[in-house]
Amino acid sequence: MKKKNILFLVVAVGIAALLIGFTINTPGTIDPENYVPAVYSTPGALLPPIIAIALALITKEVYSSLFVGIVAGALLYANGNLELMLNTMLFNEDGGMIYKLADSWNVGILVFLVILGIMVALMNLVGGSAAFGQWASTHIKTRVGAQLATMVLGVLIFVDDYFNCLTVGSVMRPVTDRYQVSRAKLAYLIDATAAPVCIIAPVSSWAAAVTSSVPEGSDINGFSMFLHTIPYNFYALATLLMVVIVIVSKLDYGPMYLHEKNALNGDLFTTESRPYGNADEEPTNPKGKVFDLVFPIAVLIASCIVGMIYTGGFFSGESFVNAFANADASMGLVLGSMVTLIITFCFYMVRGVMTFQEFTSCIPEGFKAMVAPILILTMAWTLSGMTGLLGAKYYVHDLVSASAGALNMFLPAIIFVVALFLAFSTGTSWGTFAILIPIVCNVFGNGDTYEMLVISIAACLSGAVCGDHCSPISDTTIMASAGAHCDHVNHVSTQLPYVMTAAAVSFVGYIIAGILGYYSEDSLALAATPITLVLMIAVLFLMRKIHTKDAAE
Repeated sequence: MKKKNILFLVVAVGIAALLIGFTINTPGTIDPENYVPAVYSTPGALLPPIIAIALALITKEVYSSLFVGIVAGALLYANGNLELMLNTMLFNEDGGMIYKLADSWNVGILVFLVILGIMVALMNLVGGSAAFGQWASTHIKTRVGAQLATMVLGVLIFVDDYFNCLTVGSVMRPVTDRYQVSRAKLAYLIDATAAPVCIIAPVSSWAAAVTSSVPEGSDINGFSMFLHTIPYNFYALATLLMVVIVIVSKLDYGPMYLHEKNALNGDLFTTESRPYGNADEEPTNPKGKVFDLVFPIAVLIASCIVGMIYTGGFFSGESFVNAFANADASMGLVLGSMVTLIITFCFYMVRGVMTFQEFTSCIPEGFKAMVAPILILTMAWTLSGMTGLLGAKYYVHDLVSASAGALNMFLPAIIFVVALFLAFSTGTSWGTFAILIPIVCNVFGNGDTYEMLVISIAACLSGAVCGDHCSPISDTTIMASAGAHCDHVNHVSTQLPYVMTAAAVSFVGYIIAGILGYYSEDSLALAATPITLVLMIAVLFLMRKIHTKDAAE
C-alpha cells in the first residue's frame, strides 16, 4: 500500500511540474478584465478532466484523482502563477469550489441528497427496508428476477436521474443482496436505467433541459423536436435492450465477471473498500411492514413531481408540459423531499414504530451516509468549472463547426463522438446539451432537411448520455454508486465495457441514419433504429459466445 501511495505522489508531482513548465512561458501578470490563459480554447483545455479520469482508473483513488485534476486546471488557468492558482481553485466566481458550493442549484442537490439519506435511515430503522426484502424474497425467486425488478423500478422512476438512482438503490439493495448480486452490478443496473430512461421520457427534468437548450429565435419547437428525437436516441434504446439481454442471458464480461463470480461466493464488493461503512448492517425494528417503505416512496414520487411542476408555474396557469419544461429540478426535488420527510415522520409516529428521539438520531446518520457522494460531487463540479474557465466549450464549438459542409451525412456520427467525449471529460450531460444543440441548430437550420436536424440533435443527446454514463466525474454516476453503496471506482471500471459496447453500436447506427437521412426527403432514416437494435442483439450474442469460450478454456 505504501508503494502505491508513493507512486501516486510521484505521478502527481510530475504532472504538476509538467503543467508549470507548459505554462511558465506566459507572463504571470493579471488583468482581470482581459485575462486569457495560455491553453484557452485549445486541446489543452481538456487536460484536467483527462488527468483526473486517468488517475482514478489507474490508482482507484477517486478523491485524490479529482483533486489533482482540479489543481491541474487551476495551474493551466493561472499560467504558472501559484497565487492565482489558489484563488482560482477556491474563489473564482465561474469555477472555484467556494462559489460552486454557494450556487443555489448545487446546494439544492446536496440538500436533496441529505434528505434522501435521512429517509433511507428512517426506513431502515423502522424495519421497512427489511420487511420489503422479506416480502420480495417470497415473490422474487431468482437472481434474474431481482435484477429485472431493479430495472423495472428504474424505468418507472423516470422523472429525474438523481431521484432515480437513490430511490432504486435504497429500495432494491436489500433484495439484490439477498440474491447475491454484486454491488457493482446493482450500480450498473441503476445507472443504466437513470439517464438513458430520462432522456427518452417526455415528462422529465432532462426533457426540460433539452427543450431549454434550443436557441431562441430559431423557429424550432423545442418540445416537439425532443419527441422526434426519441426513436433516434440509439444509445438510450440500445442500453435498455442491452440491460435486458445481459440480465436474462447472464452475460457478465470484463471486470464485472469477477465481481459477479465473487458475489456468488458471498463477497458483494470484491475489493476491500467499504465507502458506506456499516450502513447496511443496522438493526431493524421487528414491527416494520412493507407499507413502511412503499408509502414514503410513493409520497416521495408524487411530492417531487408536484414540486417540479410548481417551480415551473403549473399552479399559476401554465400547462403541465410547459411547467415541466420550465421546472427548476433542484428546487422541485428539495421541496418534494422535504414535504415527504415531514409526512413520513408523522406517518411513523402515528404507526407507533418510532420516537421523536429516534427520528432526530436519523438526521446525522443520513448526513453521514451521504458524505462520500457530497465530497465527490463538490470536487466534480469544481473540476467542471476549471474546464469551463479554460474555454473547452469553444474548442468543441470550433471542432464541430469545422466538420460541417462536405461531411454532412456523417455529421450525426461525428456529433455523437464529440458529445460523448465532452460529457465524459466534463461529467455533465446538460452542459453538453447547452454547448452542442445551438451549434447543430445553426448547421442544419438553414434549408437542410428537418430529418437531419432531428437525427443530429438525437446524436448529441445520445452521445452526451453515453459520456455521462461512463464518466467517473459525472454526478449521475456518483449518485448510482451512492444508491448501490458501491465503491465509485469499482462502479466505473465494471460498467465501462458495457457502455463502450453500446456506444460502438450506436456510432454505427448514426452512420446509417446520417446516410439515409441525407439522401431521403421522408422518414426513411427511421429504418436505422431497428437496424441498430438488431445489431445490438447480434453483438451481445457474439460477446456471449466469445466469453463462454474463454471461460471454458
